[in-house]
Amino acid sequence: MRFPALPLLAALLLMSPLSAPAQDWAKARLDQSPRHHEYVSLKHGDRTVQAFVVYPEVSGKAPVVVLIHEIFGLTDWAKEMADEIAAKGYIVVAPDLLSGHGPKGGGFSEFASQEDAVKAVSALNPDDVNADLDAAADYAKKIPSANGKLAVAGFCWGGGKSFAFATHRHGLSAAFVFYGPPPSEFTTISAPVYGFYAGNDARISATVPATTEGMKAAHKKYEPVIYDGAGHGFMRAGEAPDPTPANKTAREEGFERLVKLLGTM
Repeated sequence: MRFPALPLLAALLLMSPLSAPAQDWAKARLDQSPRHHEYVSLKHGDRTVQAFVVYPEVSGKAPVVVLIHEIFGLTDWAKEMADEIAAKGYIVVAPDLLSGHGPKGGGFSEFASQEDAVKAVSALNPDDVNADLDAAADYAKKIPSANGKLAVAGFCWGGGKSFAFATHRHGLSAAFVFYGPPPSEFTTISAPVYGFYAGNDARISATVPATTEGMKAAHKKYEPVIYDGAGHGFMRAGEAPDPTPANKTAREEGFERLVKLLGTM
């Protein structure tokens, strides 16, 4: 997903309450988590990607979810979302796809503003994103406490990249697409794809009927759900301190569905 026009970019920022102060609640929840968090360096070729990893408190080996952040970068909410999924019994690897693209070669945390981070994410090369996600998936497969099952989940811009990664990476157990656009072709997809969409987000949700037909024609499993009244970004907005009723309901139902589907892998 690209946003070349500055007016559109400005509108996105105005509609999305994602400044650092607005996510203090997410950071507070993350700080209170009892789960083990760590940062790892994922190296491939001449590139190094930093990733946030969360481990569940379980006695046996667990599946791994590669989590792809929104267009806003690896924010406190993205990390808090990773922690919530880990709380349900899954290892989560969340790569900072802005690694090396920030000021002085840094990553997401080095950007001075949300707008700068959005511009940088929008400019990422799709092939480079897939290569970074491959590095995260390869790392996930080698985690001693992982059981070999691997899913990908993405939100907003990351939702589109989750769908695109499913066309690129074989061996996935599932792909979860939260309000992201579809890829241009489906024939190489080998994993079931589950969609989570907002009723008040026609820019994305209007693509669902054609995607359904395209996936059906390609003989691929695709199960979309549209949450009435919810807006784009409801997984984040629905757990913020001041959610709309529709966003709150969509967030709760969406997360419950995600966990249930993860359990079927």
